[in-house]
Amino acid sequence: MWAQSYSPLGGSLALSAMVAAFPIFTLLILLGVLRKPAWISSLAGLAAAGVVAIAAYRMPVGLAFSATLYGAAYGLLPIGWIVFTAILLYRLTVETGKFAIIKDCIGSMTGDQRLQALLIAFAFGAFMEGAAGFGTPVAVAAAMLSGLGFNPFYAAGICLLANTSPVAFGSIGTPLIALHTVTGIPMPALSADVGRICAPVSLFVPAYLVLVMGGMKALRAVAPAAAICGVAFAGVQFGVSNFIGPELTDILGSLAALGALVLLLSRWKPRDAPKSVPHCHTAGTVFMAWAPYGWLVVFVLLWGISGVKAVLNQGTFVFAWPGLHNLVQRMPPITPQASNYAAMYTLNLLSASGTACLFAVIASAIMLRVPPAKLAYYTWLTARQLALPMLTIAATVGLAFLMNYSGATATLGLAFAATGAAFPFFSSYLGWLGVFLTGSDTSANALFGTLQTVTANRLALNPALMAAVNSSGGVMGKMISLQSVAVAAAATGMARKEEGKLFRFTLGHSVFMAAVVGLLAIFYSYIMPAWAK
Repeated sequence: MWAQSYSPLGGSLALSAMVAAFPIFTLLILLGVLRKPAWISSLAGLAAAGVVAIAAYRMPVGLAFSATLYGAAYGLLPIGWIVFTAILLYRLTVETGKFAIIKDCIGSMTGDQRLQALLIAFAFGAFMEGAAGFGTPVAVAAAMLSGLGFNPFYAAGICLLANTSPVAFGSIGTPLIALHTVTGIPMPALSADVGRICAPVSLFVPAYLVLVMGGMKALRAVAPAAAICGVAFAGVQFGVSNFIGPELTDILGSLAALGALVLLLSRWKPRDAPKSVPHCHTAGTVFMAWAPYGWLVVFVLLWGISGVKAVLNQGTFVFAWPGLHNLVQRMPPITPQASNYAAMYTLNLLSASGTACLFAVIASAIMLRVPPAKLAYYTWLTARQLALPMLTIAATVGLAFLMNYSGATATLGLAFAATGAAFPFFSSYLGWLGVFLTGSDTSANALFGTLQTVTANRLALNPALMAAVNSSGGVMGKMISLQSVAVAAAATGMARKEEGKLFRFTLGHSVFMAAVVGLLAIFYSYIMPAWAK
């Protein structure tokens, strides 16, 4: 048994935090300054994390190696699996000519790219986040925007920015289920507090997207659409999270936003919008073109039904990860008392969201009469396209798990917790850090949820609110995690040399939006504490 130490360098938390952050700085410098491809940056960051874990934290080499492999395996399933099947579905629609028809249909509704971004990147992306999560919305929406004629870089960037406030309730509420599990705080309180933080952010995200795309002139032109999209989504997000629960928050909110936009566009168009060109396709042709994404929605929702999930989980294998499970001991104050750090791997090939997407691919291929040989060829092309992005994902999640099991991530968390009265603001950045490292709000909640509540109790703050801030601030780190960058770049076919540019583009927005969450946390903590659960 190896016990973690959170101040391994002379008992100094500050010095230890500086060393713990070395892998992160390695990533930032290589990707953001030296403009190296994401796969090179992620491998270098992983190597730096290995040096820190073994040399500074005295982690046994065997444990470090096993933790890295454990993270890499998690990166490939479920995250990489979702990316692969989502891009395969998109390639199927392109190769069969169906995406050209989809493009005509959307163009007949609006040829305005600002409105297309609201419809697809925000509203449809939020639906996919609520139903599947784990990279699906960015992969699907970015590929669709790119196919509609968006510059690949901006298609990727817009989808990363849009995939923010819905993430806290993604995948049928999975992040909050993890937060409830590690903190023991009742789910209604967590759901309500996350809704009260995320809903105000959701109000301005659609307008923010348009502002980033074209500045104030563009925003003024489509202000009614941005406003109605934000109000519809945020209103339903607030109501469902506070009075029903987290499971359907994103799905119902996104449907409200989509419905509101379609209704508005049937009666109003921006003055400077390109003229819409009515498509000449028959109803049957349009139905067949949209069928692949229809199948995707059907199978993703089907996979979320508890009875179906129970049947699919009969093919799930859960096993202790060799050389790691319960061989690391987490120590106070990260946990209330010394406890073994579990490492259970879930091999859920049937119940994974990526498999739901694969079934959509198979059903679509049958409906569109795509020969098996052609489908196999499309699969090979997709595998070749995603080889380096998959390496990036595996290396980045391996880095995150290595930092978690060595104690380096906990050291950084404790450094944030030492901010005292300013902790509600920095609590947001603690969640942000967790998602930046792991690429998952679920993982960040599991990682820092307990630390947030322990620190809140020490500082006489609302523990449910601080746990909620962890999840809400965490989603703002999603757009800069290397997994997300790799997914967006792969989905749009963006040049690998532009991945660093994409990271730099989203970094400033990510820091700003995490600050907004931090300010909301200050407001609820000190100005209007009665407004929090």
